[in-house]
Amino acid sequence: MNRLRFFALAFTTLIVCSARADEGMWLLQLMQRQHSIDLMKKQGLQLEAEQLYNPGGVSLKDAVGIFGGGCTGEIISPEGLILTNHHCGYASIQQHSSVEHDYLTDGFWAMSRAEELPTPGLKFIFIERIEDITDIVNAKIASEEITETQSLERDFLQKLAQELCAKSDLNGKPGILPQALPFYAGNRFYLFYRKVYSDIRMVAAPPSAIGKFGGETDNWMWPRHTGDFSMFRIYADQNGEPADYSPNNVPLKTKKHLTISLKGLEEGSYAMIMGFPGSTSRYLTVAEVKERMEAENAPRIRIRGARLEVLKKAMAASDKTRIQYANKYAGSSNYWKNSIGMNKAIVDNDVLGTKALQEAKFKAFAQEKNNADYAGVVDKIEALTAKTAPLNYQYMCLRETFFGAIEYGNVLLAKLYRALEEKNDTLIRGSVAELEGVYDRVHNKDYDHEVDRQVAKALIPLYAEMVPAVQRPSIYRLIDEKYKGDYNRFIDEMYDNSIFANRANFDKFVRKPTTKAMDNDLAIQYCRSKQEKLLQLSDELRTLDQQLALLHKTYIRGLDEMKLPAPSYPDANFTIRLTYGNVKSYEPRDGVRYNYYTTTQGILEKENPDDREFVVPAKLKQLIEKKDYGRYALPNGEMPVCFLTTNDITGGNSGSPVLNAKGELIGTAFDGNWESLSGDINFDNNLQRCINLDIRYVLFILDKLGGCGRLIQEMTIAE
Repeated sequence: MNRLRFFALAFTTLIVCSARADEGMWLLQLMQRQHSIDLMKKQGLQLEAEQLYNPGGVSLKDAVGIFGGGCTGEIISPEGLILTNHHCGYASIQQHSSVEHDYLTDGFWAMSRAEELPTPGLKFIFIERIEDITDIVNAKIASEEITETQSLERDFLQKLAQELCAKSDLNGKPGILPQALPFYAGNRFYLFYRKVYSDIRMVAAPPSAIGKFGGETDNWMWPRHTGDFSMFRIYADQNGEPADYSPNNVPLKTKKHLTISLKGLEEGSYAMIMGFPGSTSRYLTVAEVKERMEAENAPRIRIRGARLEVLKKAMAASDKTRIQYANKYAGSSNYWKNSIGMNKAIVDNDVLGTKALQEAKFKAFAQEKNNADYAGVVDKIEALTAKTAPLNYQYMCLRETFFGAIEYGNVLLAKLYRALEEKNDTLIRGSVAELEGVYDRVHNKDYDHEVDRQVAKALIPLYAEMVPAVQRPSIYRLIDEKYKGDYNRFIDEMYDNSIFANRANFDKFVRKPTTKAMDNDLAIQYCRSKQEKLLQLSDELRTLDQQLALLHKTYIRGLDEMKLPAPSYPDANFTIRLTYGNVKSYEPRDGVRYNYYTTTQGILEKENPDDREFVVPAKLKQLIEKKDYGRYALPNGEMPVCFLTTNDITGGNSGSPVLNAKGELIGTAFDGNWESLSGDINFDNNLQRCINLDIRYVLFILDKLGGCGRLIQEMTIAE
């Protein structure tokens, strides 16, 4: 996705379809105004709006937060215990793992507070307050202090957020970080006061054979039997305020935690999810959906597929490499498979036909209103998309290959570039300490130079197949001229002889650092080449994207008017939302009906000791065979694992709490179903399902397999 859209539109725009059934990622602050609370009550909710979101008091909102950089987590005890997905905690589990302490394979269970592991870099973020700042932004536009385009830009919004925070009662409070964002494509703006805790400790994680059971084969698929959970804890200073790690910190006394329900669920049960959906694009026109398929998904599928083949082989050959690349492989594979499924679902579910019907209805509405802006906006978007699509294809190929898959050269050497531009050896000699940091970031504990070399040998030639010569970075001319097009020879020389290739080369350079040595260094030339191409494409797209942003603002405002009096909700942008629906089975195709829940019996049915994705730990198998489920079993003696709901979610909702009609925790969301992977673009009422982990399976694993009864004793449980 291109830059302005990534930083603005993908985080800002409105989905303006009528509120149908379970569709909608609702803003908490608009629930009463948009009457969505009334719709929820009709569907079964037994709570009042202020119990979900209360600006002046405590509500369910205060038990939910952002976990890490892209997931949701919920508070399940009065002492800061966090529940989230295993795949959300995966990077942290991998961070603590080694061949000697392989928590990925063996799991991790802290038997006391003293054993809970500090996790540097991990954060948990609460939303303290939400304010409508639309009038403030519009006043700045009206006074010509800023333009409409600038109102959507991150720099302006961040500056405004800081200015408003400085005038608020939260100014100077520990951990407070304000964030201003546009919604409804810039037709509304909100300010979020976020409270950031940075001392987060790992508490519990099942073995990957449970937390990732089914692996990539079952990813995005139903039926599922994946125990996708992990647990962490928030620590704070003695006053309960955010603080960096200290042995003197104590578990946070949270103002709200979720009650856990063991009462179960059945077909039709009310279910709601509160969390932080990352990004949806349901406003797209036909032309833009085609662009998503051809310019974004298609190159991602091809490039990531090639990288994953290399990593899979290397990880199978070495436990050290498997641990190093576990999180990288999982992250890359997730959206590789998502892109495959999305392109298939767009065709299978006739999303292009649905979008064409919406455009036709909108044009008729524009004519009825005699609104010239509305009447021509779709055609203008299509004309601009014809220009952006080929550039976005180039951009995606570049980003996926050189800024994602190949790691060597991804650490930007800004000061060194400056020294090269000025031909200043003194500047380089003054940067020796910084160079040490650069070398350490390149050769970090999760990087293998030889594995990355093999990735480069697979992808640098593949990129040349996908992108015409005139559109490639300049390093390709060097390869053609100096190496006669021999990619392997170039790559070997760069990976063997460059300054940052190994410690011996680096130490030799540091003893006598010169601009000449850097000028002649292949890794530096390669890095500069890809960066120059990135900046070139960004510049070419910037003006087009700005024009497109304003057209979307008009289009989405018009769609909103067309749908009235039905309420509308904005596209996901990793801000807190609530979605509601029901527990429900589904029929993906003729003759096939999927039940709404799975049990541990399915784990044994899927077991394959020869396939790493379907290995069942011996202790779990023993518990299942003995039916030793304790109080967590169904009335018929079965042990539930996962269940389906109709909730509207997307990436970022991973780890979100699934709540019953009373606001009690019944599970945690972790995936969507294969048949509806076009859902980020178009919600399908018949096929869209959210795959959730049953809280009873979480407690069963925690208690019977992990032996962590101490954690269960912290929780508030409704039998």
